[in-house]
Amino acid sequence: MSALSESIDADNIEQEIPIRVTRSDNEAYLNIVHRLNRLSIKKRHDAYLDVDWEGADFQILEDDSRWVLGPDIGLAHTDWYQSLPPQDKAKIGLYWIASKMKVGLIFENVLKRGLLNFAMTLPNGTPEFRYAYHEVIEEAQHSLMFQEFVNRSGFDVPGLSRTDELASRAIVSMARYFPELFFIFVLGGEDPIDYVQRKILRNRSSDIHPLLERIMRIHVTEEARHLSFARQYLIRRIPELSIWRRAVLAVAAPVTLGSMAQLMMKPSKDMIRRFSIPSDVVREAFGDNTEHRNDTLAALAKVRDLCVKVGIVTAGSEWIWRALKIWE
Repeated sequence: MSALSESIDADNIEQEIPIRVTRSDNEAYLNIVHRLNRLSIKKRHDAYLDVDWEGADFQILEDDSRWVLGPDIGLAHTDWYQSLPPQDKAKIGLYWIASKMKVGLIFENVLKRGLLNFAMTLPNGTPEFRYAYHEVIEEAQHSLMFQEFVNRSGFDVPGLSRTDELASRAIVSMARYFPELFFIFVLGGEDPIDYVQRKILRNRSSDIHPLLERIMRIHVTEEARHLSFARQYLIRRIPELSIWRRAVLAVAAPVTLGSMAQLMMKPSKDMIRRFSIPSDVVREAFGDNTEHRNDTLAALAKVRDLCVKVGIVTAGSEWIWRALKIWE
């Protein structure tokens, strides 16, 4: 059944997710996983039934002023961007969105492969197995939405490089042999995307393109479940790990989170080359920019607090967070 007419409340969906539990409360944890499974049936969406791709209001026009970068993106405040003709501003804004859609579907490709690996390690009868497959199905629908948007944008946005593809294989393997690190990677990708999309939905609801709004509302609705599961899993699992594995996480977590956040919050190298964005403009917008740094901190706030909660921010690793500028 199509959910096209359903009102998706991006700000309140998380109220349906139960509060966090401690690792000692096994029954509460299992209840959360069971509830997430039920919500995956109750609030599911289809990339083609629930998005009116052929609707007149959903068409993508390159010079549509609604693609112009909003004040939540540092590049929009630079003199270089402000001096561009309106059609060029819109074109750059559309490419920014298409490139982030491509980053999202690449991340979700890695995530789906990892979740399937993770599910194969689980014994019969565990609700996590069912949850993992629900999430794979939902992420597949997200990837279909993202790729359809890229296709209709008119831009041939590049995918993974050979080096990135090799790195993705290592991440997929983590899901089987070191799932705790894999789910840190998951939060490193999902939390910043979720933060950016919720911020846009809150601040730009009056001038956002209806196609983009529809995609984002579907995405944040289902990502609330994905984020909840990853957090609950880490809360239960990390305190039970060996000292060596916890030490690895203490170093790997900030490095993973710092790099993943910037994939969503900074322009790609391809975008910089394509539009000849000067290096000093990039530095002004995303390097020496207090607002961008504060946005990055806010995007990682929940997962950073989680790392503190489970004890993998140590006296010996806090400097890494500071060096990467992802610590308050």
